[in-house]
Amino acid sequence: MNIVDIIIKKRDGGVLSKEEIDFFVSSSVNGTIEDYQISSLLMAMFIKGLNYEETSLLTDAMTHSGEVYNLDEIKGIKVDKHSTGGVGDTTTLILAPLVASLGVPVFKMSGRGLGFSGGTLDKLESIPGFNITVSKEDAIKFTNENGLVVMSQSENLTPADKIFYAMRDVTGTVDSIPLIVGSIMSKKLAAGADSIVLDIKCGSGAFMKTYEDAKELGQTMITIGEKLGRKISAIISSMDQPLGTYIGNSLEVIEAIEVLKGNKKGDLLDVSLLLGACMLKNADRVSTLEEGKALLSENITNGKGLEKLRQLIIQQGGNPDVIDNYSLMPQTNCSMKVLSTQKGYVNKMNTELIGKASVETGAGRYKKTDTLDYGAGLIMKVRLGDEVEEGQEIAEIFSATEAKCKVAADLVLSAVTIEEKKAKLPPLVLDILE
Repeated sequence: MNIVDIIIKKRDGGVLSKEEIDFFVSSSVNGTIEDYQISSLLMAMFIKGLNYEETSLLTDAMTHSGEVYNLDEIKGIKVDKHSTGGVGDTTTLILAPLVASLGVPVFKMSGRGLGFSGGTLDKLESIPGFNITVSKEDAIKFTNENGLVVMSQSENLTPADKIFYAMRDVTGTVDSIPLIVGSIMSKKLAAGADSIVLDIKCGSGAFMKTYEDAKELGQTMITIGEKLGRKISAIISSMDQPLGTYIGNSLEVIEAIEVLKGNKKGDLLDVSLLLGACMLKNADRVSTLEEGKALLSENITNGKGLEKLRQLIIQQGGNPDVIDNYSLMPQTNCSMKVLSTQKGYVNKMNTELIGKASVETGAGRYKKTDTLDYGAGLIMKVRLGDEVEEGQEIAEIFSATEAKCKVAADLVLSAVTIEEKKAKLPPLVLDILE
């Protein structure tokens, strides 16, 4: 089989066979084809597209390009959740303990943040001592004993995805739904969960800017997942403002703890409960989403969700005292208040700009090699629809220097649109796909 023939076939709009896709993936991983040939075929796939069968075959080949976890040793239906990324999106730290507290095992491999989208691993590493590198044996042991594990992806999982993503990032081929599906689903399928709930973000702070694109991505992932033997469901949720109000690694851990203590309501809690309810339903723990949300809410009230978070922190070497003493979390030297320059209603937020403001504080990365300031970030003091006065505080910035605070403050100020008349608020949840 010849890679040039495969490139020409897809370039001309042909449908690739299983043998051709398997050859492409295996040859990419074992290094028998050149980088420029990989890039050429990815570009042909980007331009000509892949049908459902091709996307399924690509996803399956990427899944089996490395180690595939077998979780049969873990009792029950194993559930996982994936978010396409956003700002103030701390749902994993809330729903994983809550779902596990109801007897459903949560086996979660998470990623790091890049750009304005935060990463769960970075948030957990802001907890002193927390170890995100867990062996397969310990991960299974933790899940059987405590009902959950949240860990970094094994280096041996989906090596094809690492190669393809690096190529796509530098060749303008990221915005392809089949390639996005292959990347996301191969990692999740290789991680071994029986069911995956997807949180597809849509709006100014999301990769998918429109509902139509978000829905197409969701439906494609559900179809491909089911073809490959997994129960998949998805919600499409708004990222037209940060999901939570705390943005930054240690700050988001604190907000998650406050939600689990029952002290914080709002969008972050609402989306966490919905995603958690989907996980419970997929695991046959409940028959309706309303029943699931009620059980999860009950385990906030009675403290069982918070206790499960404490167990997670302890099992992975972290200091559980942070739950009751936030001063043990990383701190910054400087802070700065952002004040409104006019009176009116908060009608729009450029969430991507707010995310970039958090990166400027040191809370995020522009490059994978960037060093994080775990205490840095910002707290938004207003939500869409709020009425504000001139001079009112709309955010507080935390960083190592005043200069960094000032850059971030200017970005936040430019990201918030205040107008005389109140606009209609966007819905928090745009759709539920099952």
